[in-house]
Amino acid sequence: MLGNFLFNDRTHAGQVLSEHLLKYELVNPFILALPRGGVPVAHEISRILRVPMDVLIVRKIGAPFNPEYGIGAISENLIPFMNAEAFLPEDHIEQEVKEIIENEKTEVLRRIKLYRGERKLPDFKNLTILLVDDGLATGVTAAAAGKYLRLKEAKRIILAVPVGPRDISIFVRENMDEIICPYTPSGFSGISNWYRDFRQVTDDEVLNILYQTYPEQKKSPIDLSLFP
Repeated sequence: MLGNFLFNDRTHAGQVLSEHLLKYELVNPFILALPRGGVPVAHEISRILRVPMDVLIVRKIGAPFNPEYGIGAISENLIPFMNAEAFLPEDHIEQEVKEIIENEKTEVLRRIKLYRGERKLPDFKNLTILLVDDGLATGVTAAAAGKYLRLKEAKRIILAVPVGPRDISIFVRENMDEIICPYTPSGFSGISNWYRDFRQVTDDEVLNILYQTYPEQKKSPIDLSLFP
């Protein structure tokens, strides 16, 4: 894609990604969305390709001096994946990082309960996993997810994102079998710049999508006030 292309919203991004994925012969595919932004993208791919989907919980570990700067991430096995390229200027912040990791472990467990309840993820050994997000920035969350899926012996891991940088970090590439990213603009400067509508996805929106996929989940409503 050339020029100043913008995705209208995450649904549109899912449609664009689906066009590219239709060219692939996917053996036993299963979609895992990274909440929250990846869920509406994945939902559209699931609808078009008729591939089942669920969510995989991964939380970014933000730097103490800047929570938006990802120095690592943690997935459902609660093992931190740290970005060796991250710049941490002071030795004394080690304890702060440990506290952030513990907080994110708690948040991972809370999100699993919120989004999946008692539902278990499938056995990945014979599956081609489409790992979907609304874009790729530093890549720490995607890398942590890929590492988790490797430990779970997924047959094949394909990262599918609508937009990202031209130079993808080695720690992302080494945890994926393939990366599909149809739009890699020059001067990439954050995912939100390439969407007309990039409003935050809410828990209600995620749950509504999951209720469509797993209607039985709606029979056991969850008190969202427990999950700030």
